[in-house]
Amino acid sequence: MVVALTAMVARLFDVQAVHAQHYSALSLAQSSHNVTLAAERGSVFDRNGDYLALSIPQTTIYADPRVIRAPAADAAKLAPVVGIPEATLARLLGQHGRAFVYIKRKVDDATVSRVKALHIPGLGYAPESRRFYPDGSLAGPVLGFVGTDNTGLGGLEADYQGLLRGHPGKLSSETDPSGRDIPGTVHTVTAARRGGDLVLTLDDSLQHDVEQALVAEVQQVRARGGMAVISDVSTGDVLAMATVDGPSERTPARPAGAREQNAPLTTVYEPGSTNKVITVASALETGVANENTVFTVPDSITLAKDAVFTDAEPHGVQQWTVKDIMRESSNVGAIKIAALVGKTRLDHYLRAFGFGTKTAINFPGEEAGLLLHPDDPNFTASSMGSIPIGQGIAVTPMQMLDVFSTVANGGVSRPPRLIAATIGADGKRVDVPEMPGRRVISPLTASAINDMLRGVVTGGTGQRAAIPGYTVAGKTGTARKPPYRPGVYMASFAGFAPAEAPRLAAIVVIDQPGPGESYYGGDIAAPVFARIMSEALTRERVPPTVDLAQPLPKVTSARSNDVP
Repeated sequence: MVVALTAMVARLFDVQAVHAQHYSALSLAQSSHNVTLAAERGSVFDRNGDYLALSIPQTTIYADPRVIRAPAADAAKLAPVVGIPEATLARLLGQHGRAFVYIKRKVDDATVSRVKALHIPGLGYAPESRRFYPDGSLAGPVLGFVGTDNTGLGGLEADYQGLLRGHPGKLSSETDPSGRDIPGTVHTVTAARRGGDLVLTLDDSLQHDVEQALVAEVQQVRARGGMAVISDVSTGDVLAMATVDGPSERTPARPAGAREQNAPLTTVYEPGSTNKVITVASALETGVANENTVFTVPDSITLAKDAVFTDAEPHGVQQWTVKDIMRESSNVGAIKIAALVGKTRLDHYLRAFGFGTKTAINFPGEEAGLLLHPDDPNFTASSMGSIPIGQGIAVTPMQMLDVFSTVANGGVSRPPRLIAATIGADGKRVDVPEMPGRRVISPLTASAINDMLRGVVTGGTGQRAAIPGYTVAGKTGTARKPPYRPGVYMASFAGFAPAEAPRLAAIVVIDQPGPGESYYGGDIAAPVFARIMSEALTRERVPPTVDLAQPLPKVTSARSNDVP
């Protein structure tokens, strides 16, 4: 007995004195729970302070399978409450070698109350937050989306992950074998720190109007899709940026979702006749022509053995000024103007207007476009027929809108932006400064182009872009779409208003109208421009510049010479 008692005392001394810290750690490891507390993600606001994205407090239910005594029975009780198959829950609860498994993340208070009422030992509850978009899919491709862990996975949610995510916290506690907290033991909370907020330049009401106007037109002409952007020419602020998916056999046209591309920045297209603005501007800037220079313009021109370019509508030989060529959107006339400019100088102005480089927005996945250098072997004689009329190059709608914003801004570029400000976790707002512009063309050239673009709307191919009470300047575009199958086109209209003192610029691009539908930019893009620009001018409280009683120009035809 003495020997036995001596052994017991020695063992007790070894456990409680010599190795006390080791066994204490083992005990704590078996009874302790550590749960990461996700940080509340920062909110995203529009320019007026309305929520575009926010995080709502929710509760996540978890379990410690080590203390679950009857996995199958507990799963049967849990399944109808949390909406998870009984077999799945039984498998989770039966993993006795694990200390932590999620049961269901981010559930509402009513569900949590029903689960607690089941009195199942081993269940725990941790605060989390769930991402909500109050306006549904509004501006979805711009905003992007988050994953289950509130990590930004697309759009601005991903691009500004560092600002929005915040810093996670930690919950540590000790529990008995039934999973209940042990009174008087360690129970610590390291609070999570909320993320910062993002203020966009978008106006949610205008964004809605633009999306709906675009959806209606895309549905009407059974197009593959559509894109539209409205911006402030003096600040570069993007007020609306929309992407629309066309109708299918099962669904009507609809705004693109958050997991889809933000097409105005990530999709390129051949712009067609809207590019004639740069062709004409380069001629005026280099002095090879002015708005009154007369050109002999037939309805076709041959630049190489097999490179014949035509105007869309047959016509006799015309004596047209540069202003006439712009108004009538003559391909042949634009090609003749470009011949005087030359490929090197034309390329200079294409790049000066921003083609071939990403915009200042630098959106995730944004495209720089495609622009051949004059020294490239693929730049052939026919390139000086296609490029001046907007074929053989590719741009994003935002890049093309920047061209018109530059003209509207007196020849000075105004880098676009989507972010107006950030707000730190401390509530301090930091405004994002406007990026400085640079002079691209002279004020005189910009004024002349402005005047020509007014003529496009009052008496040319863009008459359906007219807005009561305002003078509108703009240009139609109708371009064949690679791989140049018959009847496959991109239709567009870009412009600004009021032309006398420009405030806003906009572009509308309709992707591949359906068979039998008009594919001219003046027919299907210009009317959408008029609708969304009218709404934008009203919302921005821009006063009318024309007597409202003055009748709009009579529309004779939207058919044009846009198509190569």
